[in-house]
Amino acid sequence: MAGETVITVVGNLTADPELRYTQNGLPVANFTIASTPRNFDRAANEWKDGEALFLRASVWREFAEHVAGSLTKGMRVMAQGRLRQRSYQDREGNQRTAIELEVDEIGPSLRYATAQVTRAASTGGAGGGGGQSRPAQQQQVSEEPWSTPGSSTSADAWSTPGSFGDDTPF
Repeated sequence: MAGETVITVVGNLTADPELRYTQNGLPVANFTIASTPRNFDRAANEWKDGEALFLRASVWREFAEHVAGSLTKGMRVMAQGRLRQRSYQDREGNQRTAIELEVDEIGPSLRYATAQVTRAASTGGAGGGGGQSRPAQQQQVSEEPWSTPGSSTSADAWSTPGSFGDDTPF
């Protein structure tokens, strides 16, 4: 939409995403991404960390369940979304403002890791909304979030280019 601030953030999850449900039963996952800039200090001949940005983020509906089931604390992720500003009153009655990321896309960074993607069962409809959703396929994950599981034999695994379930080429 016009006038929205769209950003991409690369950083690490500070904790596992928190999956909750609204009173109407809508799933929402909240999490924090810590993005720390690194700069090379030529005088010291070493890399130095800058001040970390801690950005709260949220995803909704089936997307929230996918994030909560796939991402864990410490994982390096790339997230793209829209910044939202929210005003509220704290416990002492002071007016506060929070800036949060409403995530449109998120995934693991493959710069220093590998990942295996398992396609979730379709819910019908182009937007993934509406209708009764079927549970996403569960993938067995080891304790190490970046480990490489064995090869998949599932027909739903995205193992070949162009296998996104439609005729759209990459």
